[in-house]
Amino acid sequence: MSNMKRLEKDSLGSISVPENALWGAQTQRSILNFAIGDEIVPLEIIHAIAQIKASAARVNNHLGLIDTEIAQLITEASSEIIEGKYNDQFPLKIWQTGSGTQTNMNVNEVISNIASKRLNTPLGSHIPLHPNDHVNRSQSTNDVFPAAIQVATIISLKETLIPELKKLIGLFHKRSKAWRDIIKIGRTHLQDAVPLTLGQEVSAWAAQLETALRRIEINLEELYSLPLGGTAIGTGINTPKNFDTLIALDLSRKTNLPFETAANKFAIMASHDGLVNIMSQLKLLAVTFLKIVNDLRLLSCGPRAGLSELQLPANEPGSSIMPGKINPTQCEAMAMVCTQIIGMDTSVSMAGSGGHLQMNVYKPLIGYNILKSINLIHNACKSCRKNMIEGIQPNKPKIKQYLDNSLMLVTALAPAIGYEKASHIAQLAHEKNLSLREASNQLNYIDQEEFDNLINPKFMVGAD
Repeated sequence: MSNMKRLEKDSLGSISVPENALWGAQTQRSILNFAIGDEIVPLEIIHAIAQIKASAARVNNHLGLIDTEIAQLITEASSEIIEGKYNDQFPLKIWQTGSGTQTNMNVNEVISNIASKRLNTPLGSHIPLHPNDHVNRSQSTNDVFPAAIQVATIISLKETLIPELKKLIGLFHKRSKAWRDIIKIGRTHLQDAVPLTLGQEVSAWAAQLETALRRIEINLEELYSLPLGGTAIGTGINTPKNFDTLIALDLSRKTNLPFETAANKFAIMASHDGLVNIMSQLKLLAVTFLKIVNDLRLLSCGPRAGLSELQLPANEPGSSIMPGKINPTQCEAMAMVCTQIIGMDTSVSMAGSGGHLQMNVYKPLIGYNILKSINLIHNACKSCRKNMIEGIQPNKPKIKQYLDNSLMLVTALAPAIGYEKASHIAQLAHEKNLSLREASNQLNYIDQEEFDNLINPKFMVGAD
């Protein structure tokens, strides 16, 4: 950015703006007044606002509020923003006004100056597009910004996280099928339990993720109702009749998503329960992933002094001092991501409850945390799949060793000889370091042939 400056004006007066910047006075004031942290408004929100600006321009033109040339300039500039051509022109921090007004104006000013640049009029002249009178026509930040969060959230989920989740679920199903005949010992309370197959164990992870995915997809439906047309507080002041319905229809056509106007804009503008809800679904997905990677960490711990039933890929050295050490680093990275998302959900819940009367003033935080969570868990999911799940191998000798030595196989004797006698066999085997067969022979509660018929792990794992 050049050190040269130009003067821009807004309702508070003049302010110096970098000469070549496409933003204007209100953006510059936000840069100066909110130099807080490093968190920038996500580009997904910027691009969604630009999409709304383009739809608003088309609807305003259709309703006779702006002429065709003005509408075309707005839509062309908005399209270029959506394509990412001006990503560096949106520098504002999340920690700004709780409505997101400065970011809405940032987009309005950039669209205005793109048109000025195209027509060789001075930057900041607002010729031919005025940021408020033309670009922001029939809109308020109060309906645009939350709508943009909803649009950005839906698109991000549908284009990134949901497809990646489906890939991982498919991979778990593939592993479950491949390992359906590997019988292993189960564990409850981190203690030996009755057998199951490795395929069954993996099937639980796939089912958990499928359920989490369904929750996300079902609860996504609530975000298709948009507050656009509600303007300042939901009454639709300064908005023509049918603008709300027409802009939702235009957005729906352009995105191929079933957007509609909200039945009650007061509710959706004063609170953001739908966004809080979808963040909760992301939290639940994080909880699911945290359980899965903790299972993987336990099952792969070792290789000599742990369970070591699964062998994870050796992606990198695990220690700066212990040669040859390999750690479950993908599990650890995912666990940190999940922990972060659980915390971000708490923040969004508090933000969602912080609305007062007709305005919730935590919008940037809500949008940032949701989109950051989607991005984090998508990246972690992809990393786990490619760098760990695809390369996991079962340690069959170790699995068989644990199965053969398990005392909990005695559970299969309980229907035949009763719980107490089966307990005696298990306790004797444990105390004397005997096999179950040896302990059973000593106590003579059941003949050897029946013992062998009952203590057969293949009959204990249930039907496929």
